[in-house]
Amino acid sequence: MTPACASAFSTLLSRGRCFPAASRIRPLVRAFCDAPPRLQDAAAGVASSQDHAEKADDVKARPDELDIAIVGGGMVGLAVACALSIMPLTKHLRVGIIDSNPALKSRNYLKKDGTPDSRVSTITPATISFFKDIGAWEHVQQQRHAFFGKMQVWDYTGLGYTRYNARDVGKEYLGCVVENKVLCNSLLLRLQEEQGDIEKMIYPTRLMSLSFPSKSRQSPTSEAVSSGQTSEESHRSNLVKLDLSDGHTLYSKLVVGADGSKSNVRQTAGIKTTGWNYPQNAIICTVEHSTENDCAWQRFLSSGPIALLPIGDNFSNIVWTMSPEDSLRHKSMSPEDFVKSVNHALDFGYGSHPHTSRLDYYMEKLFSDIGSTAASTKECFEVPPKAVGVISERMAFPLSLKHSHDYVSKRLALVGDAAHTVHPLAGQGVNLGFGDAAALAKIIADGVSVGADIGDITLLKRYEKDRKAANVAMAAVLDGFQKMYSVDFGPLNVLRAAAFHGAQYISPLKKNIISYAMGDTKWPLFS
Repeated sequence: MTPACASAFSTLLSRGRCFPAASRIRPLVRAFCDAPPRLQDAAAGVASSQDHAEKADDVKARPDELDIAIVGGGMVGLAVACALSIMPLTKHLRVGIIDSNPALKSRNYLKKDGTPDSRVSTITPATISFFKDIGAWEHVQQQRHAFFGKMQVWDYTGLGYTRYNARDVGKEYLGCVVENKVLCNSLLLRLQEEQGDIEKMIYPTRLMSLSFPSKSRQSPTSEAVSSGQTSEESHRSNLVKLDLSDGHTLYSKLVVGADGSKSNVRQTAGIKTTGWNYPQNAIICTVEHSTENDCAWQRFLSSGPIALLPIGDNFSNIVWTMSPEDSLRHKSMSPEDFVKSVNHALDFGYGSHPHTSRLDYYMEKLFSDIGSTAASTKECFEVPPKAVGVISERMAFPLSLKHSHDYVSKRLALVGDAAHTVHPLAGQGVNLGFGDAAALAKIIADGVSVGADIGDITLLKRYEKDRKAANVAMAAVLDGFQKMYSVDFGPLNVLRAAAFHGAQYISPLKKNIISYAMGDTKWPLFS
């Protein structure tokens, strides 16, 4: 990473008040799904007090009042709702999802034999564990998805390559490629199982404005009563007011901003961000092969990386980073020319294939005694399968890095792209978002268990502490890769080649890289 980049991240960390701890998805979810008997007994005690609270709420609650309003019904917003719906401590909460996307009406499995959508996510084993714990993974299994156990990474100079294999860390797979609409649909189906008629919790409209409680009035006061304010007005003055595009108004104890990188919630709350736009766009689409692809491939070109990701059967997803001008040209070229360009970029184009040299032999001998040898160390370079056709729309979008100075404020929490966006070169963005969803749901459950106000800033800061430092670390790693592979310079090319050789032949390093990418470790180096 360049000194300027390092300085920017240092500023981000100091201004954002980062904490040293950061939790992973798996222990977070198991903490509230596999609670020990002692905690279950405590939960039962809380449940009895909740019964009285619910009865009181039934008397006082109005249809326009919520405990949690989730703005954004995408993958991460639905994951928050789903996680809350399965926990005994939070399933009684009144949760609303505000999103005008008509896809939220979907309630059936998507056909496996249809044309794969070009918008996919590469989800890690940690995210898969989260989906299993909240009961959504069984629905993913009924729809199209593709596990992969191997990955190959190389660059255009032909000076080196790295192979990764799930067997290197004793796993069955490195990740799974799933269409975004399948992930959303699976979460909706799981919500329907828990909530019955989920139409009541989905508001098919847009958020127009937010009004947060005044900091000087966080609870009903004697001044409010003496000024003639009714108990209902006094109660609502401590809630967030949400004005919707259909003319309705909602009131909520907590607002969760899950409305993407251009978050209206974040902007309305006045939360600042640090980041920059990359001089790159990404082209995504689905291509077809003559044989099935079971490996993830990524080649770094001088203009940016191109990834070929298996999506099941004979289909793969393309994520190709390039200049905005090149993206316009590739988006408008004929399907035949585009396929030729893809095959050129993944084969001999821009440089030769890496080849085994005497240096590889000596490196393998040198590091063979350091720890147990990874299975993929002896794997040779392979040429990716040829694309024979493009079968989906080609989509292009600009790339950027953005990170919020704060994830929370009074009665507000940001999750997913609303809190952070990263470069897509490792497919980690959505996994960070699902980590946010698991962490926030657990913190809310913790608050309910002790009778805390779920919108209290002290409680919500615990969620920020869990997530911010690890998210910043991943953003820094990905930004460093983007910058390191954006320069075609002789000495730097040699350093990159050395990095490839190190990742290929130093087994402890290779295993740590795999574990970090899979979500099994919190930090990128020997944690």
